Amino acid sequence: MKSRPLTHIRQLLEVPAGNTKLLEAQYRALARQLPLMYLVLLINTWALAATHLYIAPAWLTLGAPIVMTLVSVLRMVRWWGQANVVPPADEIVTALKRTNSLAIVVAGIFTAWSLSLFPYGGAYDKAHVAFYMSITVIVCIFCLMHLRPAALTATLVVNVAFIVFFASTGIPTFVATALNIFLVSVAMLIVLDNQYRDFTRLIDMQVHAEELSEQNLELANRDSLTGLPNRRHFFSRLNAIIDAADADSAPLVAVGVLDLDGFKGINDLYGHSAGDSLLAAVGGRLKPLASDTVLLARLGGDEFAFLVTKVGAKSDLADLARQMLSELQAAFNVLGTTVQVGATIGIATFPDTAFNSAELYEHADYALYQGKRQQPGSYCFFSDVHREQLKRDASIEHALRKADLGEELHMVYQPIVNCDSGETVAFEALARWRSPTLGDVPPGQFIPVAERTGLIGRLTLPLLAQALDVAQNWPAPVRLSFNLSAHDVGSMEHVMRIVNMVASSGFPPDRIDFEITETAIMLDLDQVQRAVQEFGKLGCGVSLDDFGTGYSSLSQLHALALTKLKVDRSFVTDIHLKPSSCKIVKSLVKLAEDMDFGCIIEGVETQEELHMLKTLGCQHVQGYLFSRPLSAEQTEAWIARNADVG
Repeated sequence: MKSRPLTHIRQLLEVPAGNTKLLEAQYRALARQLPLMYLVLLINTWALAATHLYIAPAWLTLGAPIVMTLVSVLRMVRWWGQANVVPPADEIVTALKRTNSLAIVVAGIFTAWSLSLFPYGGAYDKAHVAFYMSITVIVCIFCLMHLRPAALTATLVVNVAFIVFFASTGIPTFVATALNIFLVSVAMLIVLDNQYRDFTRLIDMQVHAEELSEQNLELANRDSLTGLPNRRHFFSRLNAIIDAADADSAPLVAVGVLDLDGFKGINDLYGHSAGDSLLAAVGGRLKPLASDTVLLARLGGDEFAFLVTKVGAKSDLADLARQMLSELQAAFNVLGTTVQVGATIGIATFPDTAFNSAELYEHADYALYQGKRQQPGSYCFFSDVHREQLKRDASIEHALRKADLGEELHMVYQPIVNCDSGETVAFEALARWRSPTLGDVPPGQFIPVAERTGLIGRLTLPLLAQALDVAQNWPAPVRLSFNLSAHDVGSMEHVMRIVNMVASSGFPPDRIDFEITETAIMLDLDQVQRAVQEFGKLGCGVSLDDFGTGYSSLSQLHALALTKLKVDRSFVTDIHLKPSSCKIVKSLVKLAEDMDFGCIIEGVETQEELHMLKTLGCQHVQGYLFSRPLSAEQTEAWIARNADVG
């Protein structure tokens, strides 16, 4: 208990070395205020020396003030030079301790000097000495207020000498002055202490606010699910790097965009909790690949990205991409269930294939899009071919937006036949576009552009109206097969427009098959299920197009109540030479039979392929072996010519 007062006094007189922010604030405040203190002291000193110039010895009125001036000027210059410089914390502590010690010395020297002038002169001269000392106390308190130990010690030195000296004079005026100075000093020291506490609390609040700000900034730039940097941080870093780069001499910089293959199916099948768990696990596998030159981020959903600075060679990027794909190949344990996903990566580089950050990301994203179309599960570099495709796609998009769809679009029809009897069972309606500016644009070019830009919705109804009108001329039971995009089944508004058109067309709905792709299913299984139900209520069939190339699960096929599967042509080409393709097609045909689906094989072009398909139990086929797509007029002649086949 006895040591507590001493501990408190020690705390009052010590420089707080542990709080860096407080030290810096004190240092900046003193750098502004101490030159002013020395300036005021010097002016007052020379004023006092002047009033005693002819009544006191020269060493007191000239010699001592000159020495005090030199010392004070040196200190003033030193602090002025530090006004805009904040040294390291250890140097600040040293400077503050030195100031604390000098406060005692300076206060003692100025006090001793002024008191040494008291014996000289009359009452006014003696009063001037008292006034000088009282002003000295006030200046010291105010200018040293941010360094409490120095303010306290300087005040203590001056006040003790002042009070003891003037109280001992026995002169009532000086005794009263000493008492007044004592009371004023006590009051000012209380104010000083309160102000210093407020000052330190303010600094502490600022430190706390900065810490919170840093935490908030960290949270704002961090993906909470995977722990990776998020979209905001990624693009901020990308923009900063590219903006600072010189396109003529910049090191190679690369952006890669990684998209999971099959994630949507897992998310729909096992639920969002499983999907989140999978994304967290993916982030965990990718995170060790980050480094000082590789920034990994999650952009949102199942899309990740990486930014590589100071790329040595493109082969290094290829190695990194292969490493990422390899990390994701092994199965994931998600909520007790083993699942497997793949990934596709698109990569673009600066400055050779892009000139700014927006273009760099867009090119990487386009390379990803092309990779997912052409070779899912691999990586794809943006190339000059892609640049030409982008220019072409831009021209196509521009022309599509201005197109008179009713005049420029038309349909052709490819027969679907019974491979045993040769009988035509249906026609698949295929879109064609003849642009006034671009000429005949292949569907493989304008359909992907229309899908990617959302223009596909403008094409569907005019094309469906044409197909329904042509199909009116076909005899029963020849069916119409019509392709729908993910956009067409992506909302009930679009679905109901299609349903209403079919219902009002006069063509029997039970002779229509709408073809949807696995891509549409993966985007929103629940919505596609609602769309299939509406088509089913109307009596239409629903086929799953390009089956075997996507990531549909058996449970999804069952949930959708499909009526047909269309096996992708990639399994048919040279099937008679490929035992693996034979096994796949045989399994798919058996699957369709077990699930009570119809099964159509696409892309049959040779007699050898047809013979093998018959051997495997296939019944309905289509391809160039039978016919290329026909015009509306040609379909009637085709039907008439093949009516008696078999």
